Amino acid sequence: MSAGRSYGGVPLARRREDRRARLLAAGVELFTSTGYQQTKITELCAAAGMSNRGFYQEFDTKEALLLELYVRTNQLAFDHVSQTLTTLETSDPAGRIDVLIDVYLAAVTSDPRLARLNYVEAIGVSPAVEALHVEWVGRWSELIEGEADRAAEAGFAPRRDFRLTAIMIVGAITGLLREWQNHAARYPTTEIAAEAKALILASITRRV
Repeated sequence: MSAGRSYGGVPLARRREDRRARLLAAGVELFTSTGYQQTKITELCAAAGMSNRGFYQEFDTKEALLLELYVRTNQLAFDHVSQTLTTLETSDPAGRIDVLIDVYLAAVTSDPRLARLNYVEAIGVSPAVEALHVEWVGRWSELIEGEADRAAEAGFAPRRDFRLTAIMIVGAITGLLREWQNHAARYPTTEIAAEAKALILASITRRV
């Protein structure tokens, strides 16, 4: 019934969509400038141009807003990488790894605020955020593991269980991006990409 209602000539669903989008934008801006822990809900509402009541109509807590931003940031990068790998014509393992890293880094560094949110501000916030982090480490590890298995089938890497290798790679790339975010004079993303590519190639081709 409420889906068809309107307020001031604007459908209620569209108003809620706009309100949520403004809060998400405010979260990105304040969590990465003021800092997640220091940001107050009243400040989020002021930045989004709404009352506290408007906030609580969309999110139960400030943490819930962070969780949605964390998922959206990861999903954006994951969708870009997955779609690219699905349509990639080359079967050369090294070439596929190059593309995987380039597309991933382009997605997570195009807006430095998103990288800061994901790799700095969200770290250690709460058990719920940590559980989400573990879930996404798993998803990224599975993707890398799949590429490593493909490389093994092509004779580019030895056949073995790549699960731990994939988890290690995800952790290392997270560390590189955290380093990139934590310094005013950031390393060029080309250097981050070069380190990540070299790490992946060395890790999956090593002989146990």
